[in-house]
Amino acid sequence: MAKFSQTSFSKLASCHIDLQAIFYEVIKNVDCIVLEGFRGQAAQERDFLEKRTTLEWPHGKHNSNPSNAVDVAPYPINWEDKESFYWFGGYVLATAQMLKDQGKISCSLRWGGDWNGNKDFHDQDFTDLVHFERMT
Repeated sequence: MAKFSQTSFSKLASCHIDLQAIFYEVIKNVDCIVLEGFRGQAAQERDFLEKRTTLEWPHGKHNSNPSNAVDVAPYPINWEDKESFYWFGGYVLATAQMLKDQGKISCSLRWGGDWNGNKDFHDQDFTDLVHFERMT
């Protein structure tokens, strides 16, 4: 069974309890790595300048504490294998919906591979396949 590294565990701990619950459930069946939870001002500004985010500080979901967003990738990471990211995104969304239906979390989840949730992956202006955020 997969488990989070100490680094992933620490990054996930900076996130809202609902996001923690989702990924503690995901890791039971799918190995993954937490890339980022809370993002401070300097990191947000850097990511904005490098076009890795479309939002400036403090408007990103990563900028709240606890974070309302988390970046998670299937592990081991193969950035060229886009299909694995789409599969993983679907798995995470299904897990979140299951937990919400069971009353274990209070939010819906939005994914950076399908921002509007219409299951059309070709209509994205900005794709962020590792990004998951609480819909409040």
